Amino acid sequence: MDQIIFQFQNIALTPWKLVGFLGTFLFTARWFVQLHATRKLGRVHMPPLFWWLSISGSSLLLAYFIFGKPDAVGVISNSFPILISVYNMLIENRYQRSQS
Repeated sequence: MDQIIFQFQNIALTPWKLVGFLGTFLFTARWFVQLHATRKLGRVHMPPLFWWLSISGSSLLLAYFIFGKPDAVGVISNSFPILISVYNMLIENRYQRSQS
C-alpha cells in the first residue's frame, strides 16, 4: 500500500496516508459532535457517537502508525484513547441496560 495515488510537488498521497487522514478526520470530528450535543442540551454531554468516533479514529491512526508509517510515539498516543473510549462505551451500555 505504498504506491503513490497522487503527487503534487514534494507531497505524495499513498493509501496509508489516506487511512491516516481519515483517522485524523474522525478523531477530530468527535469534538464537533460533542460541541453540538452540549449546545443542544445546554450542559456538557458526551454522546455515544463521540466515543464511536474516538474508537474509529484512533483505530485508523493506530493502523497507520503500525503499518503505514511505523512510529512508536504514534502507536502509544493512539492506544490509550481506544482503551478509554471502549471502557466508556461499556459503561454507557451498562447504564442504558439498567434504565430499560
